[in-house]
Amino acid sequence: MTELLTAAQMRAIETAAIESGQVTGLELMERAGRGVVEAIFEEWPELSKTSGAAVVLCGPGNNGGDGFVVARLLKEWGWEVEVFLYGDADKLPADAQVNYDRWQELGEVVPLTEQDMRKCGSVDLYVDALFGTGLKRGLDGELFKVVRHLSGVNGDHYTDRLVSIDAPSGLCLDSGRVLHQEPLNLKPREFLDGLPAEMRNKVATAGGARPLHDRFAWLTVCFDSPKPGHFLAQGPDLCGKLVVKDIGISTQRCRFNGEPYDDAFTLGPKPFRRASRPAFLTLAEAPGRVKDERTWIGLPLYRLPKFKQQHKYSHGHALILSGGSGKSGAARLAARGALRIGAGLVTLGVPPAAQMEVAAQVMAIMLQRVEGGDGLSDVLNDERLNALCLGPGLGLERARDLVPVALAANRATVLDADALTAYADDPATLFDQLHDKCVLTPHGGEFARLFPDISEKFKAVPTKGPAYSKVDATREAAKRAGCVVLFKGPDTVIAAPDGRCAINSAHYERSAPWLATAGSGDVLAGFITGLLARGFAPMQAAETGAWLHVECARHFGPGLIAEDLPEQLPAVFRHLAK
Repeated sequence: MTELLTAAQMRAIETAAIESGQVTGLELMERAGRGVVEAIFEEWPELSKTSGAAVVLCGPGNNGGDGFVVARLLKEWGWEVEVFLYGDADKLPADAQVNYDRWQELGEVVPLTEQDMRKCGSVDLYVDALFGTGLKRGLDGELFKVVRHLSGVNGDHYTDRLVSIDAPSGLCLDSGRVLHQEPLNLKPREFLDGLPAEMRNKVATAGGARPLHDRFAWLTVCFDSPKPGHFLAQGPDLCGKLVVKDIGISTQRCRFNGEPYDDAFTLGPKPFRRASRPAFLTLAEAPGRVKDERTWIGLPLYRLPKFKQQHKYSHGHALILSGGSGKSGAARLAARGALRIGAGLVTLGVPPAAQMEVAAQVMAIMLQRVEGGDGLSDVLNDERLNALCLGPGLGLERARDLVPVALAANRATVLDADALTAYADDPATLFDQLHDKCVLTPHGGEFARLFPDISEKFKAVPTKGPAYSKVDATREAAKRAGCVVLFKGPDTVIAAPDGRCAINSAHYERSAPWLATAGSGDVLAGFITGLLARGFAPMQAAETGAWLHVECARHFGPGLIAEDLPEQLPAVFRHLAK
């Protein structure tokens, strides 16, 4: 798991480091600027072997100070560098002012206007150091025009090498949303997601066209930890490639077993307190891999192996409720997912009219007649059935009949699709029945039907930061529902009622656009149900299931259909075991 920091949390950690005497703000700014130059030369090694031309756009805060450091370092490398400043130099923060003065010993600073920037023409590199983590309001006036033109909205094209420091200017790093005073329409230009870089450029440049890699930035460089907005909403499309550079303050944010930073700690000449961050976020990436002795192992993959002396019931028994004749496919996908992920037994509960149809389609999955609520109640007398899944292909009437019975049994339960839509007219009735062993897995439409007021807040155009985010929406929904909510999408967010939250991002190197295929959500519901049967807690099951879901898609690649996902699990498990 990678820990994500909000803008406020990042500032608190930087302040703690400075107040401890471990480092000065000026040193942090120097490290940040050097990190950006390192990232530039790592991305384009050819630039380190020549004297190029760069334009650096500096803002009125410490992000602009980072830009002055980048400009100075490139100049010392032999580059021709033009620097533009938005705002009054006399009002720069102290550390940014020092680096402004250092740059002025090497070159001039021009007030930033759209007209002056247009005169730069094509150069080797543009650096966007206008606004980073401190952005609180939408862009307007001259800056609005500059960023629109820099993004290529009006057909302008300045360079393929546009580097943003912290974030593309205008992007809220807590939400991944562009802050609007008026429609900015930052242009995430065409991109061939999921293809290796060399293949992407070969395809993109066929016929002499310039590469289709352009988003707002080709490269975004952030420091210490990524931020939620790098992975949510428009963030990934605008950031291009994300690089995280260490600036030497990681000791301020290490935590153990998920505990927030509230203990006294001594480092340097005087004691300080670690920044308190009770509402932490994690990003699912490589579960169970320890980076240092104090890194929390976020996903409990140690539960997945099967051991000697165990039998099938040791690994749980999942019951997937199916719809009627001609509507059993989604439930069969979920059942296959639950079985492949390791549930010892999986049973499909089918109405009598669908029994023969389903029997002809399955082998390792067992069948059980479940005609209505009374029939389900009888089946659940078997206490070995320890995980339930309702929704995929269930049908609305059958869902209204079966969901109350399933929830009354107080077993680990996944509700998806029809089991959620069945309560669109009266979500409160569903919430009254839910318990803490449940996982809800809505997509955007289902989320809006269950949580219409939350959805309206989420859809509102943001004008100031921090903007209301998918994380905020999912946390609020989980608290209201009293159970884990997994809000699906390429930026899947998983939240528990106590505020724990994880983002499972299918962006950047984990991009898997072929997951947008019919039935993939049914397989995900099955994965989570199978993990619940294995004994995973609801939050753990949702995080692990979502992560494995993306890994299966990435392992298969383009051409994926939902049936392929469960069959990739053995290969993914073998890879994790290496």
